[in-house]
Amino acid sequence: MKRKTDNNENGGEMTLSGHLAELRNRIIVIMIVLIAAMLVGLHYAEIIVTALLEIGRARGYQFVYIAPQEMLIQYFSLSLIFAALIGLPLIFYEIYAFMSPGLKHTEKLFMMLAIIFGIIFGFLGILFAYKILIPFMLYFLLDMSKGVNVSAAISVGNYISFLMTIFIIFAVIFEFPVVSVLLSQLGIIKVKWMRKARKFMIVAIFFMAAIVTPPDIVSQVMVALPMILLYELSIILCTILGVFRKKEKAVASESEEAEETE
Repeated sequence: MKRKTDNNENGGEMTLSGHLAELRNRIIVIMIVLIAAMLVGLHYAEIIVTALLEIGRARGYQFVYIAPQEMLIQYFSLSLIFAALIGLPLIFYEIYAFMSPGLKHTEKLFMMLAIIFGIIFGFLGILFAYKILIPFMLYFLLDMSKGVNVSAAISVGNYISFLMTIFIIFAVIFEFPVVSVLLSQLGIIKVKWMRKARKFMIVAIFFMAAIVTPPDIVSQVMVALPMILLYELSIILCTILGVFRKKEKAVASESEEAEETE
């Protein structure tokens, strides 16, 4: 990867020490932002914990903490997660900025779009879990225990850990279209393979939904349906980009032939 610099000492190319210096500076920027975001998250940790607990309280849950330091640990854990979420766009941008001088124009555009849509789909997954899935799962799980006449007094640590697990799972699941497009553009997977594997993927998706949801058909469908739609969206996006890639190759080959004839 060749990178242009203002100094013309090495023919306009950055030396290894220059690469390392730039990498160090970008890592320092990321660390400063992450530390600042963690401090902000720690400041608002109590508000975040209260908002998460209200989801359960609205459905009849009662919460306790079973160790003196449990609440403090949750504050720090949430501040770290908050810092990671806030810092993620910056991390992706710094990676892009470090690599972009060595990329072609189309590669820069593709990488930037992958970063933008990766962040968007990740937050959509978290929003889906927060607004739709988690309230339903909490209601269902509480309803299942009513027949045994036992009140729900849940540890704050276990409850927040459960929510964070669901958030992470669906943030990753919603990245499926972006990952599929990247693998397709790298030539690792092909659209025709994805079409042929559709039936098997639907079965696998329902199997995964059965693992991460309570044992009822409604919650499984609520999880499986978005995953199937994301799979279909992946096929559509890979098909569209494949058409553009073929056109780009055709134009490039035509220009090469024109140059050879000249």
